[in-house]
Amino acid sequence: MLDENEDFLENQFTEDDSSADENSGLFEHLNIKVDKNQEPLRIDKFLLIHRQNSSRNKISQTCRAGNVVVNGNPVKQNYRVKPGDEISVLLAHPPRENVIIPQDIPINIVYEDDDLVVVDKDPGMVVHPGFGNWDGTLVNALAFHFSKDPNYNSDLDRVGLVHRIDKDTSGLLVIAKNEYALSHLAKQFFDRKTKRLYWAFVWGNVQDDVGTVTGHIGRHPKNRMQMYTYVDGSHGKHAVTHYKVLERFRYMTWVECKLETGRTHQIRAHMKHIGHTLFNDERYEGNIIMRGVNLPKYKQFVQNVFEVLPRHALHAHTLGFIHPVTKKELYFESPMPKDMQEASERWRKYLENS
Repeated sequence: MLDENEDFLENQFTEDDSSADENSGLFEHLNIKVDKNQEPLRIDKFLLIHRQNSSRNKISQTCRAGNVVVNGNPVKQNYRVKPGDEISVLLAHPPRENVIIPQDIPINIVYEDDDLVVVDKDPGMVVHPGFGNWDGTLVNALAFHFSKDPNYNSDLDRVGLVHRIDKDTSGLLVIAKNEYALSHLAKQFFDRKTKRLYWAFVWGNVQDDVGTVTGHIGRHPKNRMQMYTYVDGSHGKHAVTHYKVLERFRYMTWVECKLETGRTHQIRAHMKHIGHTLFNDERYEGNIIMRGVNLPKYKQFVQNVFEVLPRHALHAHTLGFIHPVTKKELYFESPMPKDMQEASERWRKYLENS
């Protein structure tokens, strides 16, 4: 039997959510070819045999969400597998980690119903516990929030993360509150059906008003803390970023980015590749003056802006998806956070006075 298990969990960096994909550890993609000697068996029982750490409810909800495909067609849980069947399964699961401690941490919830919650994350908050950050995360805060809701009765054993953004990236995230919602949302992210736009401040005056960056993204050959763009496709995974200029600040540009793919640090790596590193992105050497004039006044101005915006300038501005139960499209926008807003205002004043 062929069992190609693509588990997006391994290869963690350190404190950031920084593996090969932004959804790393949240999905498990199985491709199974049924053995020629296999007796007819319900597919839910068949999958339980091959994923003993799963549950019958999880597999049932995975089928219900259309995430179990046999020979190219979604099947229900009572489908009987036959010899030669080619099975593709997308299992959604929270990252494997220690017991989650509920913590009373303020979070900005912009929408919530019985199936999901949408959060506008502040910069500086890690999404889920991991090496170096075992508490104080968004998951800890949500666990506390859910524990205080008398009507919260989930079949999930942990907080249902669907996707992630980096610690110092601000903006919108959706979290599932039950197994079915998790499976349904996971498929939308896996199939790139969600609508997401990011705002970024990048160094330099981006030449074209609109553009596209294409290039595989993988680990940097020398600096293992960075991702790197391999235009020749020799390493990493295919990645495409579309950008549009929203405002120019002579030595810095405000761009809107739309992702065709969801690789870790995709915007940060792609913008660096075209010579426009994110403003104050320490990991990618954007925390030094990369454009401008060699004058003390200018240098002091940039340092002051760094202090106002003490992180990489990236914000998850929009999030749109189909509601798992109502099947209606939900669309959310997050305003520019205060630190990026203050930085942009300072740039405008500097240009007016120079």
